[in-house]
Amino acid sequence: MTEAKVKKPSREEAEEAVRTLLRWAGDDPTREGLIDTPARVTRAYGEWFCGYDQDPAAILERTFEEVDGYDEMVVLKDIRFESFCEHHMAPIIGRAHVGYIPTDRVVGISKLVRLVDAYGKRLQVQEKLTAQIANTLQEVLQPRGVAVVMEGEHHCMSTRGVHKHGVTMVTSRMMGIFKSNDITRQEFLKLIGNPVSRSS
Repeated sequence: MTEAKVKKPSREEAEEAVRTLLRWAGDDPTREGLIDTPARVTRAYGEWFCGYDQDPAAILERTFEEVDGYDEMVVLKDIRFESFCEHHMAPIIGRAHVGYIPTDRVVGISKLVRLVDAYGKRLQVQEKLTAQIANTLQEVLQPRGVAVVMEGEHHCMSTRGVHKHGVTMVTSRMMGIFKSNDITRQEFLKLIGNPVSRSS
């Protein structure tokens, strides 16, 4: 599903919104320590949410076919990701593990990292983030299968609400041979340290 495009407010409007939030929190946005905070926050938002300006499918367009018939698993594990919960705008920090079994082409491993970031640097829920990464890999590369496992700490739960620290949410999406073949799926999970089993 394509994300709807929205008209962005101006930087000045965004900075004024930050001043409003500072006043709502009970502080004075004109005091020395906060005078430059609105500009800093809008610059930070530009980094944290740069995924909205990226086309995830385009990241995977350049592939390599000279792989001498390599048709085994390709796995990139422990990709640190930083995202934000769309319900509270609190950070989700964790690790992504991405694997696929190519047909006749592979993609540069840095592109897998960029794909995780392109979807991660948006307002998200982890289930949707996991599915988006897997679906895009499957649609663009057309491999024999795709596996994505994500482990995230949700600060909307650790710094507010129930205040539970050290809790990790694990989500997974298996497609193609990773879904239909238990041996292949277990091989992938073993390679990444089997966070799915650890979470059960």
